[in-house]
Amino acid sequence: MAVIGFIGTGNMGSALARGAAKSGCAERLLLANRSPEKAQRLAEELGGEAVDNRRAAAEADFLFLAVKPQMLAGMLDGIRDVLDARQDRFVIVSLCAGKDLRTLAGLVGERPIIRIMPNIPVAVGSGITLMTASPLVTEEEKALLKAVLGATGLVSELDEHMMDAAGFTGCGPAFAAMFVEALSDGAVACGLPRRLALEYAAQMLKGTAELLLETGEHPASLKDRVCSPAGSTIQGVRRLEESAFRAAVMNAVIACYEKKF
Repeated sequence: MAVIGFIGTGNMGSALARGAAKSGCAERLLLANRSPEKAQRLAEELGGEAVDNRRAAAEADFLFLAVKPQMLAGMLDGIRDVLDARQDRFVIVSLCAGKDLRTLAGLVGERPIIRIMPNIPVAVGSGITLMTASPLVTEEEKALLKAVLGATGLVSELDEHMMDAAGFTGCGPAFAAMFVEALSDGAVACGLPRRLALEYAAQMLKGTAELLLETGEHPASLKDRVCSPAGSTIQGVRRLEESAFRAAVMNAVIACYEKKF
C-alpha cells in the first residue's frame, strides 16, 4: 500500500488514477489539477482527496507528473522547495512525453524516477504502459508501481533506449482507429448501415488481437488460414498489397520514431 498522488488529472492522468483506485494498492489517492473543480469531481468519483500541487508533492509515495511536457518546468518551480524539504523516500513517476530520465533528473534532482508511456486504451483497462526506471528505483518500488497500474492493462518494463522504438504503442490507437474507419467506410459503400459497420469492424479488430495474443500465432500464419484458395480474402489482400499497405504502416511507425529525435 502506498500514498499515490497525481499532479494533472486530464484524460491520461484520470485514466491512470482510476486504475490506481481499482488496484487496491492505494492507501490514499491525492488528486491535484490546475482546475481544482476537475480534481474534486474525480476525487468524489474515486474516493480520493482533492489537493493542491504542493500537498501532493509533500505527501505522495508515488508522485505522478501528468502535465503537458511544456508545462513541466513551470509546475516543478512551484513545488521544488517542497520536494527538496522531504526527508522520506518517494518516487517521481513522469508521463511527460519526450522527457528522458536524464532530463527529468535535471529538473527534479537525483532521486528515484520512473518514466512511463501509457496509451489511450488504459481508459478501458486494455492499454499498454511502458516504463523505465532510474538506477535509484528499487525492484520493490517497480513491482508496486506495476501493481498500481495493473488494472489499466499491460505494464511492461524496458531499457530506456528501447522506449522510443516501442513508442508506436502510443501512436498505434490512431492508426487502428483509421483502419476501423476505413473498413466501415468500405462496408457502408457496400450497403451496410454505419452503426453496424463500425461495431463489426471494431469487434473484428479486437477479436483478432485477442486471438493473436492468446495463441501466440504469427500474424502471417493467421492471415494464411483465412485466405482460402481463389477466395474473397486473398483478393482483398492482393488489393492491399497493390496499395503498399504493409509498407505504409511500417513507414508510419518509423516516422513516429524519427519524430522523437
